Order: sequence, then C-alpha cells, then structure tokens
Amino acid sequence: MQRNETSYLTHGFMIIALFAILLAISVFVPVLGLFTLFIVPLPLAWYSARFERKQAAFVTIIAVLFSLIIGGVFGLIFGLLVAPLGFIIGDSIRTKQSKLYMFMATGLFLLLMTAVQYILSILFFNMNVLKQFITTIEVYYEQLGNIMSSFGQLPEGYDELVKQSIMLIESIMPSYYIGTVFISAWIFLIINLSLLRKLKLDVPKFPKFKEFRLPKVVLWYYLVVSIFSLFVSFEIGTFGYLVFINAALILRALLFLQGISLIHYYFDVKGWPKWSMIFATFLAVPLYMFTIIVGVLDLGFNIRGFVKDRYKK
Repeated sequence: MQRNETSYLTHGFMIIALFAILLAISVFVPVLGLFTLFIVPLPLAWYSARFERKQAAFVTIIAVLFSLIIGGVFGLIFGLLVAPLGFIIGDSIRTKQSKLYMFMATGLFLLLMTAVQYILSILFFNMNVLKQFITTIEVYYEQLGNIMSSFGQLPEGYDELVKQSIMLIESIMPSYYIGTVFISAWIFLIINLSLLRKLKLDVPKFPKFKEFRLPKVVLWYYLVVSIFSLFVSFEIGTFGYLVFINAALILRALLFLQGISLIHYYFDVKGWPKWSMIFATFLAVPLYMFTIIVGVLDLGFNIRGFVKDRYKK
C-alpha cells in the first residue's frame, strides 16, 4: 500500500470529489437521494481504512468544507454527520476494531452530533423540531375532538385524556430518539461494510442474529425497574417518571430482541425453512409482551442451552 505524499493527495482529491457528488445527489435529487443517503460516507470510509489517521482526518475536514459549498447550511449539517461517520468506520477497519466497537462508536457519534445540531437549531434558528411535532399532534387531536363533538360522540374527559397522551409521548421521546439513532447507525454499517467488503477490504462481520445475547446484567436492571414500579408511582411529567418510563422502554426493547433471537436459534436448530422464521418474527410483534417473557427466560435460564442439548443433530 503506497503511503507517499503523491498517493495521499491524489486519492484524497478523488475521494473528496466522489463524496461531493454523492452528497449533492442526496441533498438535491429527491428520489435518487434516498438510495445514496446511506452510502455518502463510503468514499471517506475507504480512504480512512487505507491511509493514516492524520491524512484521513485532513481529507474529512476538507470534505465537510465542500459540503458547505455544495449544499449550504443543510449540506453542512448533513456533511457533519456523514463525513466523520465515514472516518470512524474506516479508521476502525484500519485499526482492526471489532464490529461491536464500530457500532457503538458510530451510534454514540450520531447521538452526540444530532443532539448538538438540535440544540444549535433552537439557539440560532429558533427551530424546535420536537416542539413542532408535539404542536402537530395537539392540532390533530383538537380537530379530531371537533369532528367527534359535531357527531355527538366526544368521550367524557377527552381533553384530559389528550393531555395525558401528549405528556406520555413527550416522556418517551428520549427512548425513541436513542433507538432511532442506533438503528440508523446499524443501517449505515450494514450498507457501507457490505460495499467495502466488495472493494477488497478486510471488514469485520456481525455474528448471526440467532447468536445475539445480552449481558445478564440487563435482566437485573429489568427486574429492578419492574419491582420498583410496583411500589413507587411517579406523577406524569416529573423527572422520576421520565427516567423510569424510558429505562423500562429501552430494557423491554432489548429483551424483545433477545426473545426474537431465541426464536431464530430454535428454528435454526430444528432446521425449519427460513420463511417460517420470518413469519414467526412478524408474529412476535403483536405478541410483544410474550416475546419479552421469552427473552427474560432465555437470559435467566439459558433456554437455548436446553434447546441445543434437546435437539442437537
């Protein structure tokens, strides 16, 4: 692999040009931009995996500046997300980090950067996306109430019910925000690492989903939160309520994934066709609480160990 100055600059200019093209398509071309959105970090990821960290960091900074020139403020906002994301992915490959490290690094970066951008949008542009979202919901419920009232079907205590529903939505927003960010990080990794593998880079692989296992401490956290909820009640909107409901939501989501993982493991051990596994996965969604119980049992009693001994080939 060439590390001389000429190679560094030549490849750097090519990578910046390719990054600029992908970013411009994502920003200005509505339909095609949906497809290029998640591969904008790819050129910088490839470059960061091939060249030293200082060189890759310099090219990443230049790419961010180009994003401002190409797309203005919106281009800069997008560039500040995807350019460093490509650097993180590529640098993790170059230093031979695990895929879990890569996932946590990209997820935490997106979490931090989107939070900073949200704060700055309030301070400098007086634009609060979450507040606008809540206002939209309030308008919807008001219009719905007017329609039901005109037909004489407005339930008793409708206004109070709407108020509590909106407060609940506001309370669980942090959990949905964190979940959305890490799902986005996972999609970025799945797409870009697949393409980088085709470009002959040594890319780490995620273990199969059937092997997904949470640390047992998650089960203890869930038990503490569940037991705590039996003896302590928080007033809606208080800090304690906010912490409790988001902790419960995140832990249930993790245990839900644990339950689905066990389902995949069981179907694989039994040798059943993949379509039945996919069907069972979709069926697990309406059976959300049952799937959580399955995840709890698997984490607490190692159900898959019993399945392996019972049905091993």
